[in-house]
Amino acid sequence: MALINTLVSWLMNKRIHQIELFIKYPHDVQAEWFRRLIAQGKYTEWGKDYDYKSIRTIDHYAERVPISTYEDLKPYIDRLRNGEQNLLWPEEIKWFAKSSGTTSSKSKYIPVSTSSLDECHFKGGKDMLSLYVHNFPETTIFDGKGLVMGGSHNISEVNNDSYYDGDLSAIIIQNLPFWAQFLKTPNLSIALMDEWETKIDRMARETMHHNVTSISGVPSWTMVLIKKVLELTGAAHLSEVWPNLEVFFHGGVNFEPYREQYRNLIQSSKLTFMETYNASEGFFGIQDQKGTNELLLMLDYGIYYEFIPMEKFFDEKPQTIQLDQVELNHNYALVITTNAGLWRYLIGDTVVFTSVNPYRIKITGRTKNFINAFGEELIVDNAEKALGIACGKCQVNIIDYTAAPCYQSDGESGAHEWLIEFENKSVNIEYFIETFDNALKSLNSDYEAKRYQNMILRPPIVRQMQSGTFYNWLKINGKLGGQNKVPRLSNNRDIVEQILSLKIQSS
Repeated sequence: MALINTLVSWLMNKRIHQIELFIKYPHDVQAEWFRRLIAQGKYTEWGKDYDYKSIRTIDHYAERVPISTYEDLKPYIDRLRNGEQNLLWPEEIKWFAKSSGTTSSKSKYIPVSTSSLDECHFKGGKDMLSLYVHNFPETTIFDGKGLVMGGSHNISEVNNDSYYDGDLSAIIIQNLPFWAQFLKTPNLSIALMDEWETKIDRMARETMHHNVTSISGVPSWTMVLIKKVLELTGAAHLSEVWPNLEVFFHGGVNFEPYREQYRNLIQSSKLTFMETYNASEGFFGIQDQKGTNELLLMLDYGIYYEFIPMEKFFDEKPQTIQLDQVELNHNYALVITTNAGLWRYLIGDTVVFTSVNPYRIKITGRTKNFINAFGEELIVDNAEKALGIACGKCQVNIIDYTAAPCYQSDGESGAHEWLIEFENKSVNIEYFIETFDNALKSLNSDYEAKRYQNMILRPPIVRQMQSGTFYNWLKINGKLGGQNKVPRLSNNRDIVEQILSLKIQSS
């Protein structure tokens, strides 16, 4: 196995030169991808509708083609799923990444082309390993197995053809090259199982006997698997089961609320946490430095980027800016054009740039994942940081949470109601609320102003939820596993009321 580790590490390091090229020439690389995408899209139905043949410049493209949401593209995607082709992209589309739903449907089905698999998703996975090997040249990661916490997929027959939908992770696992299949665990029959509770048990039983050197997955679901492995083996810490575990590649949710829990569960001084930004729509960023969770924006994956300053997001026709116009520490909504036929697509994520040479970002939240019932403009980034401060001072850990506004009534000012599932059995809720509230004030001046003398907002309402609350809510709603996660902030009370109606709140 040592020879395999040396060979694969050498192959991974060859990619670093190409990464250095797009870091050095970011605008040239993006301009080239813009030209290629327009050229490939001009003979599709979408390209003909918007006369791509006559588009010459980026400004012309932005003027002619509207910013699209999933609802805008859904009629085309529905037709693709019924077997039509050449609607959004000139390649045959047979894969659809199933993602969390919208206001009009339970699930989104994001088209995945051969180009997006090869040039984006697979390339992102290889670059993740390349950057890790580059930062840790003494690694022996390829001497063992990579545990991949993937989703599941379904097969639909349409006009005697097979069309597939499922979690993006399942689509990637299904299509991995043979060498990657050899290096991963568990086997496909288990990795792609649909029933998640059985799947977790089967995964744990198979993988606990392997030499696992890396883990890839969403933190929330990976933690469920780790706890099952510890339960089955009787080990106190994961390092007893997998002593050669080096790295956890994670993405999908903010890792900070989970970091300390993972350290406690694994208990390994050599473990590295490496963040990625990959979604059903594309692979966008990878942590490329030690000691920071900033993400290098990956510019040569067949994606052209635009950005909407958040102060202009709710304009009737918000204007985008290009990569060379972004400013540091400014909140932007991400707009992408991709090699799967997503044209000026509003992905729903917000980011800030922490560096422009090279371009590095942090994810700050969702365009629909905020609370602004009283003009406080609370975003997920504020919430995560404040919860981290409160957890540190109160010496507690959070498993999951969600929040929504409580509206003003009967002369009482409004509030934010937080449903939190703590890992700890005993929590001083009064002290937690005080430290959490003060942290939010320090991070968000609008929130601080609304909290002045309790005139608009009174202190947060924190309800300590019973163990398993959020897991049960996900299960009831058919959202176990994959990239499904609990929405963090909502500007209405729909989700909070659903969870409270389960009547499993602790006293």
